[in-house]
Amino acid sequence: MVDLEDLKLKAKNIRRNIVEMVYSAASGHPGGSLSIADVMTALYFTEVNVDVNNPKDENRDRVVLSKGHCSPALYSSLAEKGFIPKEDLVTFRKTASYLQGHPDMKKIPGVDMTSGSLGQGLSVANGMALAGKMDNKSYRVYAILGDGEIQEGQVWEAAMTSSHYKLDNLCVIVDNNNLQIDGSVEDVMSPYPIDKKFESFGFNVIVIDGHNFTEIMDAFKVARETKGKPTAIIAKTTKGKGVSFMENKAGWHGKAPNEEEFKIAMEDLK
Repeated sequence: MVDLEDLKLKAKNIRRNIVEMVYSAASGHPGGSLSIADVMTALYFTEVNVDVNNPKDENRDRVVLSKGHCSPALYSSLAEKGFIPKEDLVTFRKTASYLQGHPDMKKIPGVDMTSGSLGQGLSVANGMALAGKMDNKSYRVYAILGDGEIQEGQVWEAAMTSSHYKLDNLCVIVDNNNLQIDGSVEDVMSPYPIDKKFESFGFNVIVIDGHNFTEIMDAFKVARETKGKPTAIIAKTTKGKGVSFMENKAGWHGKAPNEEEFKIAMEDLK
């Protein structure tokens, strides 16, 4: 039985880590990292089959953070899980740190794909899922995309591929916080209706509240049980979730808090 209060505490710790990392680096992307934190918490602590003592186990589940600029959410989750030391998080984006602004699979235990060039993660996840099918492996692949990222044409070429090969071991998660660096996604280049688009490409689609752990876990269960087609989970989230002055503000897409803002943020996440 999953302890929801424990998950909420882990998510809050992950959010605190995110804020501390970006503040310490005076650089980074807090908004989208905070919005995906609950999904990442549920993913790593209730869903994926991974082993901190054997991060390259060929039978492990794979996680591809396609929106790689939100690496603070990934690094914080990996630290909470035990893949990397928590004390290393404050080296984020520092010279010579292995915790670069974007994930590097060659340097960070638990990172399955180097990412950051937007639009490419689903293509890579397809390759992983297809390889699993060809090798008769039971592992699953999770690809996390931003709603601004899906404005990239390659995403839809990849979606067509996912469906064509009936990759039911693939689960796409769209962080639908409705904001990107230049404003709302619908004003910049509307991807809506996101659910209908993925449905038209042959996906099983589930729309959830991306901050509700019960809905997140139920969606993962449905995805696991769906056969013959990939699943796309559209997670409705709040950019900057948990930090009062960051919530629903596009300006916090890629900006670090100053000292006063940092104190307010940490108080919000106390």
